[in-house]
Amino acid sequence: MFDQIIINMIVEGFWDSIYMTLVSTVFAYLIGLPLGIILVVTDKDGIRPMVWLNGILGVIINILRSVPFLILLITIIPFTRWVTGTSIGTTATIVPLVVAAAPFIARVVESSLKEVDKGVIEAAQSMGTSTFQLIYKVLLPESLPSLVVGAALAVTTILSYSALAGFTGGGGLGDIAIRYGYNRYQTDIMLVTVALLVVIVQVLQEAGMKLSKVCDKRRR
Repeated sequence: MFDQIIINMIVEGFWDSIYMTLVSTVFAYLIGLPLGIILVVTDKDGIRPMVWLNGILGVIINILRSVPFLILLITIIPFTRWVTGTSIGTTATIVPLVVAAAPFIARVVESSLKEVDKGVIEAAQSMGTSTFQLIYKVLLPESLPSLVVGAALAVTTILSYSALAGFTGGGGLGDIAIRYGYNRYQTDIMLVTVALLVVIVQVLQEAGMKLSKVCDKRRR
């Protein structure tokens, strides 16, 4: 049986994981969503083709995506310390989470936007729609269900990243699992933290799928 101290620690770790995940997702989308839109718009078959810009962004995004999160987490510790004043704790972990998740989100957004029927885009262009209007009134609304599913995928991916941050004292359930379950061989604590992470993933994924169906006007 867990004593009250362990229970309080797990509860705090649970909310720390939620905090890191949600805040990181918001900031990652503030970066990744515009990047994904730019990738689609500047594609050779896009609304405003700019192959050189698309190529540069593509290379940068691919490089960041190819670096394992744990290595990225350690590599940017000086930058994290510069931004937050520390390299450990939940708030500090948000920095590498955003850096790792933003390129992933950019590709997810790019994939969703490319699913929009080209006939719809061409029809809007024939009506004299500006690039901004085409993005705001056509691309984003038409791809909304796919974007919501992508957001659910992004949140669960960021949650898994946050668990890895426990190796460097990042806080949350991952930190508890490593400090107690791995370092101190307390398997019961390890199992509880893993179970909570699984529950969070399932809830977020299910919520994303249901919201996607609500947003899909084709099902109405």
